[in-house]
Amino acid sequence: MSPEEFRRFGHQLVDWIADYRARVPEFPVMAPPPPGRVHAQLPAAPPREGESWSAIWSDVEQIVLPGLTHWQHPRFFAFFPANSELASVLGDYLSTGLGVLGISWQACPALTELEEVVTDWMRQMIGLPASFRGVIQDTASTSTLIALLCARERATAFSMAGPGVQGQGQPLVIYASEQAHSSVRKAALLAGFGAQNLCWIETDGEFALRPDRLAASIEQDLAAGLRPCAVVATAGTTAATAFDPIGAIAALAVRHRLWLHVDAAMAGSAMILPECRPLWQGVELADSVVVNPHKWLGAAFDCSLYYVRDPEHLIRVMSTNPSYLRSAADGEAVNYRDWGLALGRRFRALKLWFLLREQGTARLEARLRRDLANAQWLAAEARQSPPWRVVAPVPLQTVCLRHEPDGLAGEALDRHTLGWVERLNRSGFAYLTPAVLGGRWMARFSIGALATEREDVAAAWEAARAAAQAQLQSTAQRPSS
Repeated sequence: MSPEEFRRFGHQLVDWIADYRARVPEFPVMAPPPPGRVHAQLPAAPPREGESWSAIWSDVEQIVLPGLTHWQHPRFFAFFPANSELASVLGDYLSTGLGVLGISWQACPALTELEEVVTDWMRQMIGLPASFRGVIQDTASTSTLIALLCARERATAFSMAGPGVQGQGQPLVIYASEQAHSSVRKAALLAGFGAQNLCWIETDGEFALRPDRLAASIEQDLAAGLRPCAVVATAGTTAATAFDPIGAIAALAVRHRLWLHVDAAMAGSAMILPECRPLWQGVELADSVVVNPHKWLGAAFDCSLYYVRDPEHLIRVMSTNPSYLRSAADGEAVNYRDWGLALGRRFRALKLWFLLREQGTARLEARLRRDLANAQWLAAEARQSPPWRVVAPVPLQTVCLRHEPDGLAGEALDRHTLGWVERLNRSGFAYLTPAVLGGRWMARFSIGALATEREDVAAAWEAARAAAQAQLQSTAQRPSS
């Protein structure tokens, strides 16, 4: 593709994206085709000769677009907000267009130094102490893996330089809430701790980790000859946005020399609001923290910020220094290849830089406060509408609901919940994701798409009520087996 062709097609692409964002409310939120539909419409082998841009774009509109679930839709309430502000999209576009790699400072000085700046801007915005240093990773899953690798090496005096974890006489134990994200388990397994050395701590009535149970588990493991290594505290759990008591957990971590990692992937964005910071009180005592601006804040995916109190320890665990990467700037400049798993790094700082400069902190704060207010409105509506029940506290923007009609309990209630959620999702009007909380299924309204306003929440609430009633009537009419 020549520069002139790129100019022409690029303008078409930007115009199409702008039009898409303007008309996204017209699409069904969740992709309607069954599994395999997109795959079946595509050739089994690559083309021998290059195809025209018009042919490629025709397939985008006729095959790809109908197979999308529209995460930027104003009635997308599933999973978590994955906002992609258009200013950030342009930053990502520029990063790709420049085609630079950050394998060292010298390979692209601006890539490194802009990342230093934007991670420190974000540190200030979320209220972390100046002692924390940040780096951009791809996702929170990677950040949590890095945290547990750092924990492992601190606990074993850098065993990776010798026999590794297999040479340790005492098994190392990782602790986390039973509500922790699945990436915690995955990271612990990949880091070599072993499934039997993962200790899931009971939660309280608000689904937050109980420090007394954590303390008891640590003492029990010590008595059994095991070695407590790390604890992962969650600031905003996936299912219910519960906040583990970080201060109390930190006190135990300090007493037993545990690495404390705080997973604030989605909820960390809320900490740009001073009124939300009490929710993660004690975070300054953590060894590492992860916050994903590519969720609620608005940065284009992927952009995960990993903060550490001791960057020298991180560098010692992650560093690699082959001769072909050395330069005269080593020792004077940051080499972010030594701050994570990847050697080659994209210019991710651009999309965060564009977002923060175009929006400003005031506009970002206003949007998050809008979402918090909408969540409180929905919770209040549900509380006033029995047999609906709000089944978890609503500290941020996620509202956990269950429709509990008389005569339905246990597995029958679960079937009803999953049935009405599926009915609503398949309608294309709105999209929710169910989850298990307290042993029973419930529906999550995760509010926070860029375009979501009060009327969108209200319309989805009415659609949910209609879907639940229709599901109840359908069940009543179904002949019993």
